[in-house]
Amino acid sequence: MKILINQVPPEGLFLEEEVSPLELDLETDLIKLGSALKVKGQVNRFTNALSVKLNLQALLQFTCARCLESFERKLNKDVQFNFSVNQGESFIDLTSDLREEVMLDYPIKPLCDLKCQGLCKECGNNLNQGGCNCGST
Repeated sequence: MKILINQVPPEGLFLEEEVSPLELDLETDLIKLGSALKVKGQVNRFTNALSVKLNLQALLQFTCARCLESFERKLNKDVQFNFSVNQGESFIDLTSDLREEVMLDYPIKPLCDLKCQGLCKECGNNLNQGGCNCGST
């Protein structure tokens, strides 16, 4: 996502854009972006600076680290970026900043529930669904 500096009027600029998950390269083994990242916000230009206030919304798809079941959570986050603008710069690229802000909300160990019991170490059954019959639980 790029902001063309010369197209930001004195009263500011409203942004609304959807950024593809592929463009942001956010997938891990346990976490995927389930929808496009919706970006809305305001850009204001000062003499040699740009202030960008954004709201980020997306659907995150997780795989539980204990039971391997899939689950979803919504991302709704407000962020603010301030950039100094050097003469000769024509745009600011927000792609890496957006990527970092989304990844900061990734849990280290995604869990479907804090009380998730995981899988049986003998037979692999999901213990959240009533246990197993292998005798180890």
